[in-house]
Amino acid sequence: MKTDTFKYTLPQERIAQHPVTPRDASKLMVLGREDGPITHKQFSDLLDYIKAGDILVVNDSRVLPARLYGHKETGGKVEILLLKRLGEARWKALVGGKKVREGTAVTLDDWYGKKSEYVGTITAVLDGAQREITFNKPISLELEELGHAPLPPYIHETLEDEERYQTLYARPTGSAAAPTAGLHFSGDLLFALREKGVIIEMVTLHIGLDTFKPVEADEVSDHKIHREYSKISTETAQRINNAKLAGGRLIAVGTTAVRTLETGALRSAGIQGTLQNISHRDAIGETSGYCPWKPVSAIEEETDLFIYPGYKFRAVDAMITNFHLPQSSLLMLVSAFAGQENVMRAYETAVGDEYRFFSFGDAMLIQ
Repeated sequence: MKTDTFKYTLPQERIAQHPVTPRDASKLMVLGREDGPITHKQFSDLLDYIKAGDILVVNDSRVLPARLYGHKETGGKVEILLLKRLGEARWKALVGGKKVREGTAVTLDDWYGKKSEYVGTITAVLDGAQREITFNKPISLELEELGHAPLPPYIHETLEDEERYQTLYARPTGSAAAPTAGLHFSGDLLFALREKGVIIEMVTLHIGLDTFKPVEADEVSDHKIHREYSKISTETAQRINNAKLAGGRLIAVGTTAVRTLETGALRSAGIQGTLQNISHRDAIGETSGYCPWKPVSAIEEETDLFIYPGYKFRAVDAMITNFHLPQSSLLMLVSAFAGQENVMRAYETAVGDEYRFFSFGDAMLIQ
């Protein structure tokens, strides 16, 4: 399958630069999973589409305030985006600034722009703008005082309240980007779902910056998906499986929850090792189309599951998602779930009806 078949034209003004208020006031497109009708709603109307006993699974990962600002000894400004912790005070990072070489010391500013006591030294120059940086003392616990939310590159306006780039249920810190489908849930809507008898469960997938990168390989199957930490606890897996066996639908909030749940289902099915091109494995003896439901296993691993058309879903029955970038792995996952032609038709409709796209944009329920 060619990557360029996932292109579409999006006017610049359709890229949302700020979240709506309240959170659940965004538009909601309801799409039939296979050539179904399109219905236009508001996100708060989600309550009409989820019944008692359904299982709503959210990603509870919290965005790391990983964008830091500082100055070199010469006074030159430096911007640091932490990517991965390598040791107690050592990080892999993207570093912006002039002549940031090995040995360069950067004094960090605090959240208010004042000089802090934290100094990072470039200890290795990696590919491109990537650097290894070692701080004079650990900063993990101080990032809330030092760091800023790393907003996506297509958002150019300042976010006054950085908590709007966090879900209401965000818990363990570790993501470089928000699980944006969850940004639409207000407290009132979550309570209303609970009151209706909807089961809400949390899994974790820490999102990496590669989520914003378009697939560059000509053939989709040649793309190497980024590995991301994922976790389903034993207790959560048991509750999900029990509710599913009782007749509930498994509804994933966002592509990250989909990848986590499907990773758990593949492990439950006895599939070991890399999941990169699981959609093209013949060893499991399943024909195209839907697979029989598989229980979800507890997992804690860096998943490399790449879902694109041809993948057979084993766990997820419905999903809530935003509108994604052209040629992105996220758009490919949604197309695998609802059919490429069906999804591209929905996107064309969304552009024409002035839906807002990407992280702060509107939502889609596929069922």
